[in-house]
Amino acid sequence: MSSPSNGKLWAGRFSKAVDSRVNDFNSSIRFDSRMYAEDIDGSIAHAAMLQSKGILSKDEGERLIAALLELKQEMAEGKVVPPEDAEDIHTFVEAVLTERLGDAGKRLHTARSRNDQVATDLRLYLKRHVPRVSAALAELVETLWVRAEEHADTLMPGYTHLQRAQPISFGHHLMAYAFMFLRDMGRIRDALTRMDESPLGAGALAGTTYPIDRHQTAAALGFAAPAGNSLDAVSDRDFCLELLSAFSILMMHLSRFAEEIVLWSSWEFRFIELDDAFATGSSIMPQKKNPDVAELVRGKSGRVFGSLMALLTVMKGLPLAYNKDMQEDKEAIFDALDTVLLCLSAFTPMVATMRVNAAAMEQACAKGFLNATDCADYLVSKGLPFRDAYKITGQMVSFCIERNTELSALSLAELRRFSPLFDNDVYDAIEMRACLDRRQSFGGPAKESVLRQVQTARKELKNYR
Repeated sequence: MSSPSNGKLWAGRFSKAVDSRVNDFNSSIRFDSRMYAEDIDGSIAHAAMLQSKGILSKDEGERLIAALLELKQEMAEGKVVPPEDAEDIHTFVEAVLTERLGDAGKRLHTARSRNDQVATDLRLYLKRHVPRVSAALAELVETLWVRAEEHADTLMPGYTHLQRAQPISFGHHLMAYAFMFLRDMGRIRDALTRMDESPLGAGALAGTTYPIDRHQTAAALGFAAPAGNSLDAVSDRDFCLELLSAFSILMMHLSRFAEEIVLWSSWEFRFIELDDAFATGSSIMPQKKNPDVAELVRGKSGRVFGSLMALLTVMKGLPLAYNKDMQEDKEAIFDALDTVLLCLSAFTPMVATMRVNAAAMEQACAKGFLNATDCADYLVSKGLPFRDAYKITGQMVSFCIERNTELSALSLAELRRFSPLFDNDVYDAIEMRACLDRRQSFGGPAKESVLRQVQTARKELKNYR
């Protein structure tokens, strides 16, 4: 007797058709169909292994593999498209094979479950597509070091608390982000290394009684090894969480950079001007040039953070092994992957084409007492303890604020009111560019240091390729 649940892999147990609303709610085809190639590749590896172990006949194995290859090509060309009412990509592929091959199609699922199948598909998909993020990050890092070399000695204010602090170079500022993005590449690489295990053959949770060879299928699919515990293999989504965490940190870095670009391109700063191709206008104010790309990147960071929190929340209370809640993993990781790639594709050329207003940056250094620390260091070089030098310089800053002037504008007589140690050489010591050039300490903002940072970044990037 046929079941009213025909079309479902699990139909045998049920005597009543599933409500159409449950079908829609339960279905994952609208988002897991993007894994069709991985699902078919996993099935090819599984069929080849079953044939080699005598679980399928040679004829059955060859027919299955040929049909799977044909279906993969047809789906790639758009000749075969899963219907909207399909339950998932796994069910759809098996249904097509059964329709074309009869009993041979039905035998493909021997010694596997959708639990290990979907876990394999997802790992395989991410192994193939996440390296696109690393490639996009590499392009951004290269763009940053090119711009950093251009502006290795372009003077600009460094900030803490968004208050002008000490003089740095624009190249130094850009290299700070280059090193952040290199760390992001490292996190992604580490996550991909840990996820390089095949769940295929773990079954629903307890393996199988068939004499399968999980090492064979793992090798055929390009995995380093099969997952070591069948229960963990199907219930683990650490690999998604690790990637989402790495993507979230990456998006946080992009968002910080985007915020600075928004500030720098404002009339209040005017440190940069975005190329017309990476800005938009206003529908009512003709003078506006809005940094929409940077703002959208800043906004989309929350979307990726949300995917991480959503999946953490899904997983936090789940008993082993598989639970249907885990179907939520794919929308979260797919959306985050798409969002990161989209942001990087627009962000990198925006940075590459932005025009730097070096004069505005240098002019900004003239206000805000960025050389105050150097003034204190000058007194230290004359023998005064730093804490005393710090106090004296603070008093000098207050004196200048009251008179709306700068340290370098004080006469030698005025300087000596605060300390007899001041001499004419103080003016060279607190000249802004000299303050920058003397910052030769490792990792500092002087030109030679910035160029060394570029070389370090070049070497590090080679390790990620």
